[in-house]
Amino acid sequence: MEALKFVVKKLVAFTVSITVLSFIIFSLLFLAPGDPARVLVGARRASPEALNAIREQYHLNDSFFSQYFRWVGDAAHLDFGNSIRTGSPVTETISSHLSVSLELVLVSLVLSIICGIVFGVIAAKRRGKFSDKAINFVALVGTSAPSFAAGLLLLYVFALILGWFPVYGIGEDTFADRVFHLTLPAIALTIGVSAMLMKVTRSAMLNEVDSDYTVFMRARTLSPLRITFAQLKNASGPILTSTGLVLASLIGATVLVETTFAIPGVGNLLASSVTMKDVPVVQFLTLVLAFFICLSQALVDIAVYFINPASRAAGRGKAAA
Repeated sequence: MEALKFVVKKLVAFTVSITVLSFIIFSLLFLAPGDPARVLVGARRASPEALNAIREQYHLNDSFFSQYFRWVGDAAHLDFGNSIRTGSPVTETISSHLSVSLELVLVSLVLSIICGIVFGVIAAKRRGKFSDKAINFVALVGTSAPSFAAGLLLLYVFALILGWFPVYGIGEDTFADRVFHLTLPAIALTIGVSAMLMKVTRSAMLNEVDSDYTVFMRARTLSPLRITFAQLKNASGPILTSTGLVLASLIGATVLVETTFAIPGVGNLLASSVTMKDVPVVQFLTLVLAFFICLSQALVDIAVYFINPASRAAGRGKAAA
């Protein structure tokens, strides 16, 4: 019953967050300087008759809240309007770009989690030794380097000088070719994200390496791998929480990396849509990114609650207090 209450609480918080963010995102159209109809037209010239037609089409003459609730109602039916540039529905405009970004984000996230946790555990296990200092130095450099700067360096070395990888694009439709083209962008995203996870994992594991239960497990001559898994389970709280934050930063960094490598993903589409003032596309993409970030945070909190016993004990302590 307690677990069900926690899950419901997180889902309610997720719903409230999305509702507030949707209101803010929709308000951006009205916060933009000038006439909203001219913003929707973009850089094209339009006659007064055309502007009036746009106001009628998008119900711009209605009150703000009427427009907002109409937009939310249409969004509930997956109707986000038409793109200003292409004239096609927003969902159709984005569908071809979304798969590319999902592939890039998933590959980078998996690589970041593996590298961050493995090297963070190694650094904690070998505290004060050369490997620990080397991993800390790499983590410091990784967290200091912006993703687009790392991407430009990777492009210059491995694409231009060595010629091992392509300079831009995603290649053909074959799986091997897509992986080949997405390797450098995935590495550029992984560098900073895995460095953050290294530091968090090392800090969390240091509290467990010299704990009483670790000494007891060593006295029972249990295998080092079993001891490490037990330590990771107890240190999973901050690691999983940071993974949710890392996913948020990963989504934000994707915009710059896709632009750097000329990858036709959601990030590149968002940047070009902002430049061309394609408001329906910008609103939808921003809402989708906010949805994934809030959802990841809610799922991470739920995972921490069920995996880490300490979080459940802390929750019961707060309830009793």
